[in-house]
Order: sequence, then structure tokens, then C-alpha cells
Amino acid sequence: MYKVRIGQEEKEYAKQTPFLAIAREYQPQYADDIVLVVHNNKLKELDRVLDAAGSLDFITTADVNGRKAYRRSMLMLLEKAAFELYGTQVRIRVMHTLGNGQYCETEGAAVTDTMLEQLREEMVRLADADITIHKNTIHTDAAIAKFHEYGMTDKERLFHYRRSSHVNLYDMQGYKDYFYGYMVPSTGYLKYFDLVKYGAGFVLVYPGEDTRKTAPFQTSEKLYVTMMKSAAWAKSMQIATIGELNEQIVKGRIQDVVLLQEAEMEQRLGKLAEQIAGQRDKKFVMIAGPSSSGKTTFSHRLSIQLRAHGMVPHPIGLDNYYVDRDKTPLDKNGQYDFECLEAVDIDLFNSDMTKLLAGERVDLPHFNFKSGKREYKGDHLQLGADDILVIEGIHGLNDRLSHTLPTETKFKIYISALTQINMDEHNAIPTTDGRLLRRIVRDARTRNSSAERTIRMWQSVRRGEERNIFPFQEEADVMFNSALIYEMAVLKMYAEPLLFAIGPESPEHLQAKRLLKFLDYFLPVPSEHISPNSILREFIGGSCFHV
Repeated sequence: MYKVRIGQEEKEYAKQTPFLAIAREYQPQYADDIVLVVHNNKLKELDRVLDAAGSLDFITTADVNGRKAYRRSMLMLLEKAAFELYGTQVRIRVMHTLGNGQYCETEGAAVTDTMLEQLREEMVRLADADITIHKNTIHTDAAIAKFHEYGMTDKERLFHYRRSSHVNLYDMQGYKDYFYGYMVPSTGYLKYFDLVKYGAGFVLVYPGEDTRKTAPFQTSEKLYVTMMKSAAWAKSMQIATIGELNEQIVKGRIQDVVLLQEAEMEQRLGKLAEQIAGQRDKKFVMIAGPSSSGKTTFSHRLSIQLRAHGMVPHPIGLDNYYVDRDKTPLDKNGQYDFECLEAVDIDLFNSDMTKLLAGERVDLPHFNFKSGKREYKGDHLQLGADDILVIEGIHGLNDRLSHTLPTETKFKIYISALTQINMDEHNAIPTTDGRLLRRIVRDARTRNSSAERTIRMWQSVRRGEERNIFPFQEEADVMFNSALIYEMAVLKMYAEPLLFAIGPESPEHLQAKRLLKFLDYFLPVPSEHISPNSILREFIGGSCFHV
């Protein structure tokens, strides 16, 4: 027998008791489905068994890891349904997250309403059958051979560069595939979903906050167009997956890849500056985006392009308009909420901007983060005919921030790092992982902050983004993707030592372990090829800008 602490109680279970049996015992105490456990600070699937005494925590579909397991398993259910209906004639390609779902396309046949109805009915049938999802560990060479047999060329290429000698394959009633991360124990858990025709493909819609109900599909058309353009460019470069990027590295072509990506981004910046310069009534370029999108470097590079088009840009950071620290609102935990709109002195910002628009001379503030107060250092500004303000901050797209400024004077830009490559046919790379890795590297370099602390704060940062940034992204005149096709291979060399420093006793160890496994798929690229004006330099250091 093993003694196991579950919450505040201690229980005894026989050796080799399946976690699934323990989860079923405790399920009535949880509003959401238990899909994984954390045993002695290690994330485990429910088909595993108790092999030691210690602590046990349940992970439900309301938790981050549980939600990911549900969505991952739902994708396999979709693939299984397509295989049952169409064999190998129609293949599902998982593209990227879109709203509260996963955007997918089909190969072999166009998406129709009839196809989606057939898939939906088959998925429901498979879910009702409650089919066990088995995990089998096989040698990497055998896995590569199987992927070749299945025609999964992306996976075949991905594992060609994998150091690990073994691969975990999941089996759903004979249909086998590889997935990056853990799965639910059976198809009976996968009851809440919808399929919505969208663009050139369709969206597999997931539950929202209510984990036992499919949320209405909501998305941004501008975001979809931006993602598709980025994916199309990656495909044209023949670097649509990690395996293809690794091939370029092995063949010694990475410097060309870096130069091509930076040239493509500079071209987009130039067109954007030309668009702004062509509208002389625009006096405020409002830039907003989630954490680690590269807003600061972007604003500098855009300013250079605006100068090249005959304009005189003046960068302004909204952080300088923070209210004094003692007036900063508190969140529900009693901590300073620097990300809410009320943390900004809206009245002062509007007063200063209105005066500038009227041609008056204004003394701009600087926020002293050490003292927690605004200061004035004689930074005066007066706008002329060719002057334009480039304003960067998380609330830039929210009209409540600039409510007194005429709409026709504002040009709004939403920027985010939207990863344009995937792991393989069925495993997309979450854009949040790319931004988290950027932030881990930057915070360690500029703030002497450990990866452990950055990861610990990440969910709070994400909640702030959901509240203050994402709802306004469709208000942007332009969306700009700051992700670089090669950046994970560069960030790998900086992030891995920081992540390895997080010990198994830390609550953040699970996240660190997952990110390390993810980075293991990339071959490393040294930073010597990265130009000093690259957005990536904002995070790894060596930028020619003050970032």
C-alpha cells in the first residue's frame, strides 16, 4: 500500500492502482472532468499507475494542461473520423489556433457542408463508443518508418533530427499518430465540440470557460488573413515545419534564411510606412500588442521607415503616463494592477495629445519606475506639418484611452508574434509559447529575473492580455506579425540553460520540462547571423536600439 496526500487528506491505495480509478473516486467533487494528474510534481496520464507514495493533484479541463490535453485529443478524434470516412483520400492538416478553435484545412478534397456534417456525426459516434486511447513507446527509427508508410512526411522529417531514441505513439482503435503532449484516457471525454466552415478550411471549435459546453465561435478576420499570409510565405520558402527549418540549418543555408526573413519584414514595414505617409491627417500611430511581441523595436524600425518617407516621427511610450504608484488600482489579490486601463492617467494623456494636435508646445512626462512617480526632464515637443507621434503601449487600440482625439487622426496597429511554422501535419506551435520563450530570455537579461519567476507570472500576464488587448485587435487598421521563421532555433541556446535551472521541486518545473522538450526539436542557430536591428535582438541583446 502507498500513502498518498490528496488535498488536505491522506489516503492509502494499493500499489499499481490506476490513476483513472482514483480520479473516478474524486470526480464528484469537481465541476470539470479530471483528465490528468500531477504525481509528486510530475504530470501523468490517467492510464498510468501509482508506483510511489507522495502527493497527488488532479488536473481538469479547466486547467491549462487539462485544456491542452482535451484539445490535443479532440484533434486525434477528428483525424480518426476522417480516416474512417475517407481513408487516405482526405487528410486533415492542422494549421493554427483561431479564436476559440483550431483552424484546419483538408488535402484531397475541398471542405463542404456535407463533409463537415459527416465528420461531426462520425466524431459523435466515436465519442459515444468511449474508445480507449493507448500510448505505445517505439524506437525512433520504427516511428520514422511508420510515418513514411502513413504518408506523414512532416513527421518523418521532424523525427529524423530528434535525439531521443524513442517516440510515443497514440493509438485510437488502430489509428496511430504522434502528438506533442499528453492525452485524455478515452474518446468518451471528447463530447463538446463543433465544426464551422471558415475561409479555405474549417475550425474545430472547443469549449470556453464552461468546459462542458461548446463556446460560440468568435474570431478576427484580420487575424486570420495575417496568419494565412505568414503561413503562405513560410510555405513559399519551403520552411513550413520544424523539420524543413532543420534541413536548411543542416545544409548551411540558415544565413540566407535569416536575410530573407529580415528583408521580408523590412519590406512589410516599408509598405506600412508608405500607407501611413499617404494619409497626412494621421498624427497618432497607436501600436498595441501582447507581451513580447517586439513592440519597442517595431516602433523604432517603423519610425525609420516613416523618416524615409519624409515624416518626422516621435516615439512615445504609454508607460510614461502611468499614474503615481500610490494611485495604481489593485487586482483581486491586492497586488498592483499595472495592466488595467485605470493604471494610466487618461486625462493627462488626452490633454497632452490634444495640445500637441493643436500645435501647442508640451512638456512630456517620464515615469520613474524606481520611485513610482512621473517626472519632467524638459522633454518638450511641438508638432509641425510633417511630425507624427508613434505611441506604443498595451492600451493603444482602446478608444477609451484616446477618447478626445479625432478618429481620423489615429492609425492603429496590432502587433503580435504569430508563429508561422508548425511542428508537423497535426501539431501546431502555440504562439504563446514563442512569446513566453522570448520573455524568459529577455527578462533574464534585462531584469535579472529567473525563468521560474517569468513562468510563474505568465498566466497573470495572459489574463491581462485577454482583458486589455485581444478584445480590441479587430479595431486595428493593420495587423503586423513580428514572428521570425528562424527565431526558436536562436532562442534555444539562450532559453535552455534558464529552463534547466528550474528544479523538480518547483511548481514551474512542469512548464519548464514541456518547453525544453519543445526546444529539443530544433537544431541550434548561433546569434552571429542576426542583424542588430532585428526584433529578435530586443530579447537576446545586441540591439542597435535602446530596448
